[in-house]
Amino acid sequence: MAKGARRKGANIFVWIILILLIVGLAGFGTGGLGGQTRNIGSVGDRDISVNEYARALQQEIRAFEAQVGQAVGFQQALALGVDRGVRERLVTLAALDNETGRLGISVGDGAVRDELLGTPAFRGLDGGFDRSAYRFALQQAGLSETEFEEQIRRDIARDILQGAVLGSVSAPEAYTALLMDYITERRSLVHLRLAPGDLEADVPQPDDAALASYYEANASAYTRPETRQITYALLTPEMMLDRVEVDEAMLRTAYEQRLSEFVQPERRLVERLVFGTEEEAAEAMSRLAADEEQFDAIVEERGLALLDIDMGDVTEAELGAAGAEVFALDGPGVAGPLPSEFGPAIYRVNAILSAQEITFEEAQEILRDELALDAARRAITALVEDADDLLAGGATLEELAEETGMELGQIAMTAETTEGIAGYGTVREAARDMQPGDFPEVLVLEDGGIAALRIDELAPATQPPLDEVRDQVVAGWQRQETLRLLAEQAETMRAAVAEGATLQSFGYPVQIIESASRDGFIEGFPRSLLDDVFTMEPGETRVLASDEAVHLVRLERVQQAVLAQAELNGLRNAVVTELSQGMARDVFDLFASALISEAGIRLNETAINAVHAQFR
Repeated sequence: MAKGARRKGANIFVWIILILLIVGLAGFGTGGLGGQTRNIGSVGDRDISVNEYARALQQEIRAFEAQVGQAVGFQQALALGVDRGVRERLVTLAALDNETGRLGISVGDGAVRDELLGTPAFRGLDGGFDRSAYRFALQQAGLSETEFEEQIRRDIARDILQGAVLGSVSAPEAYTALLMDYITERRSLVHLRLAPGDLEADVPQPDDAALASYYEANASAYTRPETRQITYALLTPEMMLDRVEVDEAMLRTAYEQRLSEFVQPERRLVERLVFGTEEEAAEAMSRLAADEEQFDAIVEERGLALLDIDMGDVTEAELGAAGAEVFALDGPGVAGPLPSEFGPAIYRVNAILSAQEITFEEAQEILRDELALDAARRAITALVEDADDLLAGGATLEELAEETGMELGQIAMTAETTEGIAGYGTVREAARDMQPGDFPEVLVLEDGGIAALRIDELAPATQPPLDEVRDQVVAGWQRQETLRLLAEQAETMRAAVAEGATLQSFGYPVQIIESASRDGFIEGFPRSLLDDVFTMEPGETRVLASDEAVHLVRLERVQQAVLAQAELNGLRNAVVTELSQGMARDVFDLFASALISEAGIRLNETAINAVHAQFR
């Protein structure tokens, strides 16, 4: 009996200890993705989970790697602000979700089903929904079916809210008309250019006082820039090519994977003009056949531009039911009426691109170079950790180069240096921030290579004595004085024009410029001066200076560009679209900011750091 009591008491004591341990260990969930702290923050009632943040962060880093074509370390991603962008996006989405919940906006299972059925990634070989493909895609994304379908539900609800907010945003007519006038405004002018050789007076030599004054005013032009003497260790994919091997099996696999790139069927450059009825298409085709009308004119009649009907280069299969007849043409020409997914159409073939086939033997050298570079990049990526460990252990760059086969070199770098290793933006940025005595770190370069830098000496920017750069200063003063005297000469001519003289009467070559646009190119007329021209009034004559000459300009008239109706309509549509999209973006940003401010945002830095720790 006593033993039983003691045994029972011992069991109770064990359970008490276990409960205390469980309670005590509950707080350790913050450090991982599966613990008690499940959210990195919230907006209103909408939580942002650690898993959601981790997935979004991983996707953003992968997308960035695909964009730059190389692996990106997590520390580098943090330095580029990738994490901040992800958090801002998730906060915005959470604010929208919170608002849809507040307003009671929701969608039923039917809308979710339709979205799933319409997703190409979830279709099988027969084109229908494939549940196995669906499950596999979610498994790869780290999502359960419930999570993904709830995400779709939120996405559709957000779209409804955004549509309600932005659906009525359009460019005001007055704003559109004003911008159209601005874009299509043209100016006609007379231009006379005075170069240094046209100066009527001699340029004197500067005295010491004038030279000293000019040198002081333009000291920055003669200052020797800050210079960093740098020792570096460098390894690029090209330097690794003799260390990697590419066998024929790899080449054949790559060739098969890119077969559509090397073997292409005949293609044709095609334009497709769609009509509302078969009769309209046939009537247009008969006019073309009788040479009563040109194809371009019929396109213009329908209020379209050639760009609107251009299909680019297409294969026979891509044209569907119209393909056989369009490809039956033995050269450029017109075929139709023929069917299209939008209705009866006339097709114009502008050029024939012959079928091409690059054999494996012809392609293997191209593939070998690409695969070798790719293998070299992977080999370098595998070296990064070893190089980091060596430097962390106190190895010098000389020892690093000896251990890893990196190339050791030296360079004197200023802010303007772009030769050699300074051609890498990553190197220039790192060198700019480093100081003598800083420990080298491994840098991942834009082409997949790596480098490490050491600042051996930092020479600050210095201004040399005037006597050392006297010749350059004299040349600079003379250029400035030449332009000043030319401007005085031009002002005298401008005064004469005000009294009735013409620019042609001065005996210098004169350029007549008709219908200049704000962003156009005019041979012999500096682009930088066009902005001044568009501030002038008709009949005004103005003296304008560029870096190398002085220009006398008289504005003759202001007019609007003469454009075909189709071109004018296309331009107007582009302006309305751009303005409306810009206004919609601004309205959405303001709306989202207001939602966030009203609902309140809370971020858990501990949870955010825990997510980041999983990436290191």
